[in-house]
Amino acid sequence: MDRFRMIFQYFQSNSESVMNGICGLLALASVKMYTSFDFSCPCLPQYNMAYGLGIMFIPPIILFLCGLILNRQFLVMLEEWRRPLGRRKKDLAVIRYMCSSIMQRAMVAPVVWIIVTLLDGKCLICAFSGSMDPEKFVGFANMSTVQVQQLLAKVPCKDDELMRNNTSRKAVSRYLRCCSQALGWSILLILIIAAFLARWLRPCFNQATLLQARHWSNYIDIEKKIFEEACCEHSRLFAHKCILHFFESMRQEIKLHSFSLPREGERAEGEEDLLQGITDQDQVNKLLKTWYYEKPPLDVSQAHQR
Repeated sequence: MDRFRMIFQYFQSNSESVMNGICGLLALASVKMYTSFDFSCPCLPQYNMAYGLGIMFIPPIILFLCGLILNRQFLVMLEEWRRPLGRRKKDLAVIRYMCSSIMQRAMVAPVVWIIVTLLDGKCLICAFSGSMDPEKFVGFANMSTVQVQQLLAKVPCKDDELMRNNTSRKAVSRYLRCCSQALGWSILLILIIAAFLARWLRPCFNQATLLQARHWSNYIDIEKKIFEEACCEHSRLFAHKCILHFFESMRQEIKLHSFSLPREGERAEGEEDLLQGITDQDQVNKLLKTWYYEKPPLDVSQAHQR
């Protein structure tokens, strides 16, 4: 049990590890979804392109949005971007760093889906079989334009009786599959080269600026977590105080049920510090409003001077 608690605390305190794990899971889920998906092209001239391109690009959009929703830093970045200036200035370099980090992680699963579909080739064959030039392939001579379009639209349907042993269908399908796989491998190669160059050229840039942006982006995330924890602790103590006040007139009955009430003047450890001067809902709302509109500057020395 202690091991699980330590692991949970580690992931809770390390947002990057959590998001890297989520990105990996989404990438694996995208591959699993595609391999288990039953792709069935309608083989109709007016629907093939919409269906093929829809299967290729709509799931990546869904996966991209899921990556944004599951990324805690996405909400933190939006709050930092939209918050009032108050007494704390905004650092655009930190916001840009957070946005870049979020987009890179959110794009992993969609890119994996698109590359897998291109390497498989079914979506591209379904989408563009009707757009092929019939003069480049034998077997379409002495046919009207309508018949050629219908035959080209049935190229993805290898189980169709008219196209089962048709050599023209195999030629068109093989040509489109080669183009799809070439495009998929090209995109994969470009991404690998871009990642290699980014890693290789990264030390050439100013590392101090990068360290500052990374430090303060982590600080914003941790500050939000600690503030939420402090609010939960304050809410618990405030609720405890309100309940004790409500049941003050029932002290004797409560004692019979072994519920110990503090005597007058007694306070729980830390309760006095958290609730000092806060006695009603309006004061709590005022504190929360002040935190949102006038966040204190990042200078602890000012608090000591006061």
